[in-house]
Amino acid sequence: MEAIFKIQPKELDEKLFHQIKKMFEGKSVTITISTEMDETEYLTANPANKKHLLENIVSEPTVSFNADEFEKHVEELLKK
Repeated sequence: MEAIFKIQPKELDEKLFHQIKKMFEGKSVTITISTEMDETEYLTANPANKKHLLENIVSEPTVSFNADEFEKHVEELLKK
């Protein structure tokens, strides 16, 4: 049997350990604690991938709006 718990550090308490003991009663267990990489960290961990992503960001066209233009654009999109 395998169980994966994704929790916040504040949730690591005695109650959780009692629940784990109950789930795996009579069995040997291995507990591994690790942190998850956020999506940005994961995507930029590989240097080649990071370079590719940054090049694509730079090549994206930019659009600027003032507040009134933005509201008008949103209204037009909502009509569709």
